[in-house]
Amino acid sequence: MTTAESPQIPPSEASVQTSAKVGPTGRPLPDFPTPAPLLNHGPAQIIAMVNQKGGVGKTTSTVSLGAALAEYGRRVLLVDFDPQGALSVALGVQAHLLDRSVYNLLMEDDCKVDDVIVSTAVPGLDLIPSNIDLSAAEVALVNEVAREHTLARVLATVVDAYDYIIIDCQPSLGLLTVNALTAADGVLIPLECEYFALRGVKLLMDTIAKVQSRLNPRLEVIGVVGTMYDARTLHTREVLARVVDAFGDQVFHTVISRTIKFPDASVAGQPITTFAAQSPAANAYRQLARELIDQ
Repeated sequence: MTTAESPQIPPSEASVQTSAKVGPTGRPLPDFPTPAPLLNHGPAQIIAMVNQKGGVGKTTSTVSLGAALAEYGRRVLLVDFDPQGALSVALGVQAHLLDRSVYNLLMEDDCKVDDVIVSTAVPGLDLIPSNIDLSAAEVALVNEVAREHTLARVLATVVDAYDYIIIDCQPSLGLLTVNALTAADGVLIPLECEYFALRGVKLLMDTIAKVQSRLNPRLEVIGVVGTMYDARTLHTREVLARVVDAFGDQVFHTVISRTIKFPDASVAGQPITTFAAQSPAANAYRQLARELIDQ
């Protein structure tokens, strides 16, 4: 009597079955390859970083993702579209001392993008800064013709010079944010792994749908990024699981964990990729950049 032998798995298949790593989202974590260099730059994919709730990591994600993309040889333009000017501060730019900002681009016909763009310390990463003047633009634009398309007209002059243009929006769904959505090809939603942050997403998705149908039919949701994740707490794990249940494959595999290094980097006026280049936080945004390029 012979004993039935178990089927033999080819070495290549065996390694695939045993090496699949499950990420924080509960799905197998793909291996995102290092992006190949680009022979030519542009036209840019315009991304609006949007969430009407404050403190979810919009500015941190904008500067960190932008710097990581620049590390991979992409030309990146960041647009500070928040009157608080946090993105400008995070890159060490004293926006309140500048003669011109994004406000002048929106409100003055003779102001050109090249007059406002500031080079940063990160090669390949440029910035259109903002300051408190931008708060007046929301009121002034109300009486303008095609007011929702003002930012789109501005960015159209430089879209061929960059690979990515990322707009850091203010924590509201007002006219400035609608301008960003009208100019964008896609929306990236940083979502804090916390219950109250999850509750507000429906209103944001409704706004995106209205902009799609009335102003910008090419707009799409690129993905949702879980931020401020803490694997030690059941609450953040449950919230992330609910996000995956709600959005499925639109949730990025990359999850950004909470760390004190992010505010430290902002105080230093540097992206996390240069302030703490070898930290898990910096590597997380490099992985997010690879995942975005891989899309």
